[in-house]
Amino acid sequence: MQAFLKGASLQATKPQKDKAAVGAGTEKKAKPVPWVEKYRPKCVDDIAYQEEVVAVLKKSLEGADLPNLLFYGPPGTGKTSTILAATRELFGPELYKQRVLELNASDERGIQVVREKVKRFAQLTVAGTRHDGKPCPPFKVIILDEADSMTAPAQAALRRTMEKESRTTRFCLICNYISRIIEPLTSRCSKFRFKPLANDIQEERLLEICDKERLKYTKESIAALVRVSDGDLRKAITFLQSAARLNVDKEITERTIVDIAGVIPTKMIDNLLQICFKGTFEKLEITMKNMVDEGYAATQILSQLHESIMVYNLSDQQKSAITEKMAVVDKCLSDGADEYLQMLSLCSIIMQQASRS
Repeated sequence: MQAFLKGASLQATKPQKDKAAVGAGTEKKAKPVPWVEKYRPKCVDDIAYQEEVVAVLKKSLEGADLPNLLFYGPPGTGKTSTILAATRELFGPELYKQRVLELNASDERGIQVVREKVKRFAQLTVAGTRHDGKPCPPFKVIILDEADSMTAPAQAALRRTMEKESRTTRFCLICNYISRIIEPLTSRCSKFRFKPLANDIQEERLLEICDKERLKYTKESIAALVRVSDGDLRKAITFLQSAARLNVDKEITERTIVDIAGVIPTKMIDNLLQICFKGTFEKLEITMKNMVDEGYAATQILSQLHESIMVYNLSDQQKSAITEKMAVVDKCLSDGADEYLQMLSLCSIIMQQASRS
């Protein structure tokens, strides 16, 4: 009986040892991190292109004091990265988790959350010392990312909290559209507009990542990345990582970037315009059906057509008639209209305007 129990205990302990060994092996391996997070700026000096914001934040960090902040601008321009880098410098790695509350659009942020979670965190008092002895401000920071998606009642509830807890808490609101933030909140914050990143700044960052990751690339591929991202560095880095995974140990080419980004080849757009200007309606129907059937998004076709029409040899009156129709089509597409019919409608207007010249 004892031998039987011993055998059972030995069998029971063996898998545990194996599990422990497996656990130890997995802990040593570095966790794969998306490049967007891996190369996120760690300090305020690393922020690219936003000189005014960086200058103000540096002065605020020297004096260990911050006003309530409102960052607005296009996506991928460094709004969240800037405030995260500033708070890390301000509080240090040890106090960062205790002193910073970050709420994103993915979190529920209705009036109840503002009244309970935000208010409770704002009312906590904190000491003014850090573990490393450096001076530390006696306040906390609440970051409300995608603040323009908050409901109007939640924003109204927030303004009173901002006033009452101003001694112990600073707020940083981040949004894409400042017009969706109520006036009482914008008047309580220092507003900073984040500009779309310049092409040379984007190129510099992308080349830096390529060197660190030891990627093979062409100049045309980097130029294509900058072109398709429209000033959004996050999008450019994501496309670069996708291209690197797709072409392991191979050179990243312009063609790869165009395929990943879902951009329509310039030849296709030129061909479509040539049919609009010189072809028949039957040809236009077939070409447009092929483009939609190949999976190209109507919004992408619309965007690239707009760029081409602007540089085409047409009168201002013709361009205004076409772009007005583009605005109507864009609204219809966002409301869920049929892509093929909307694009056919737009191209027929282009054809109509071309016949007048």
